[in-house]
Amino acid sequence: MSYYKTAILYDPKPIRTELDRVVDFWLKYSHDKEHGGFFNCLGKDGKVYDELKYVWLQGRQVWMYSRLYRTMERFHRPEILEAAKSGAAFLQKFARVQASSGPGKCAFCLTRDGRTVKVQRTIFSECFYVMAMDELSRITQDKEMQADAESMMDRLIFWVQTDSSDLGRPQLPGDLPINSMAVPMMLLCLVDQLTEGRTDVAEKYKDLSGWCVERILQHIQRDGKAILENVTLNGKELPGCQGRLQNPGHALEAGWFLLQYALKKGDVQLQKTAVDKFMEIPFHTGWDKQHGGLFYFLDVDGHCPTQLEWNMKLWWPHCEALIAYLMAYSHSREPVLLDRFKQIYDYTFTHFADEEHGDWFGYRSRQGELVLDFKGGPFKGFFHVPRCLYMCEKLLDGLLERQDS
Repeated sequence: MSYYKTAILYDPKPIRTELDRVVDFWLKYSHDKEHGGFFNCLGKDGKVYDELKYVWLQGRQVWMYSRLYRTMERFHRPEILEAAKSGAAFLQKFARVQASSGPGKCAFCLTRDGRTVKVQRTIFSECFYVMAMDELSRITQDKEMQADAESMMDRLIFWVQTDSSDLGRPQLPGDLPINSMAVPMMLLCLVDQLTEGRTDVAEKYKDLSGWCVERILQHIQRDGKAILENVTLNGKELPGCQGRLQNPGHALEAGWFLLQYALKKGDVQLQKTAVDKFMEIPFHTGWDKQHGGLFYFLDVDGHCPTQLEWNMKLWWPHCEALIAYLMAYSHSREPVLLDRFKQIYDYTFTHFADEEHGDWFGYRSRQGELVLDFKGGPFKGFFHVPRCLYMCEKLLDGLLERQDS
């Protein structure tokens, strides 16, 4: 399919307009001007229904505002920068939970005024803390903030590669150590964030990217015919439901992480693996041929996954699929990849975008009926939707520029 038809089918203007609407929704409703940071739990019309603040979502929102402000001229607006600074200040003041050895993990959940409510035994609050501080420091030129990001990154690497005991998750005799795809994916994402335009930092983390890629590739299982969410530390299939779990959205997200990395490295084989294994396999296994849309979870042997919401259609896997296939098409110009993008685009924009109030709904039934109508909650914030729209707009702009040149 020619670039001309690409422009007609997917002109960046609708995506640009939708991104503007999403940004305006969160700017209008989420900012806590009294205590700083952001309200995360927003109803369909933007009303706050719970004042708890979730650290990983706070970090994601700081990162997203900062990235938009830094890289897109129309978002170079003072209110966006001030919102990012407010969120970062709230995180730096309250996110760290004091341990006997000093500042420890980041909390998962805080009260409106910053008191710790819950700490999770995972690394994801810390991951988005790193992204937030690094991206904002690129605007403010705050060296201490950049150092804060790198310091947290170093703790993450220590927890993941050396000693996880500080996470508060004891190794029980019946609980097998696992390689969960989310961990190397996130660390690969963080390396990309921290090393952008910084040769000294790139040298510091040069070995970590390879380690992450190796760990992600271990999830290609069943003679190359399945992407499994959890494997053993040496890349073997785990027994039971945990080992059979497939997460199409995660695999697609890993696909574009790998493709982005492979394009920078000029690794042609890894580019092919990213598309053929981490995009095409989860698309073919995850797409609901009866009702459309991507399933949330699947069992590789066809059993019912332990997650009872497995057959629901959620916003974020579709966001990741849009990025993955448009990035793949932008690189290869293979028509089938554009066809995939079109198929996912049509489903996504007819099921999740809310034309009346702004932003996107997140949760629909298998048949496509709206199940939950809130716009923000503990696991849905200002991240997957704006990141998707932001990246798709840039990719489409790039395609059209090459068409005109």
